Amino acid sequence: MSHFSTVKTELRDRQALVDALSDLGHSPAEGACEVRGFRGQTVQADLAVSLAGSTDIGFRWNPASEAYELVADLDLWNQSVPVERFLAQLTQRYALRTILAASAEEGFQVSTQSENLDGTIELVVTRWDG
Repeated sequence: MSHFSTVKTELRDRQALVDALSDLGHSPAEGACEVRGFRGQTVQADLAVSLAGSTDIGFRWNPASEAYELVADLDLWNQSVPVERFLAQLTQRYALRTILAASAEEGFQVSTQSENLDGTIELVVTRWDG
């Protein structure tokens, strides 16, 4: 029998999370969303990504940890990568989005951005002081 699992994260910025999910090819629904699991069971989340089949991935705000947590029926996880790898990819894209937003806020512009064969992302930002 399946059940919903909750995975703690350090993802705190909603917009960076939405952008990171979009970078990975997901279009999250926002607001009060139902996340589907085993035999039509549902749980509430603040963001939800509909997956092929009858399950979803959700993220809900945890006020105690001040971060979003992933909620999904992990027994039904049927993605191309394991949940650990998905979270690693999501965290990398989230970090990139957070850095890009903070850099732009400080007046920096992206000079170059490249993804290396080992999966790392190289980012060069510049700012001209007058």
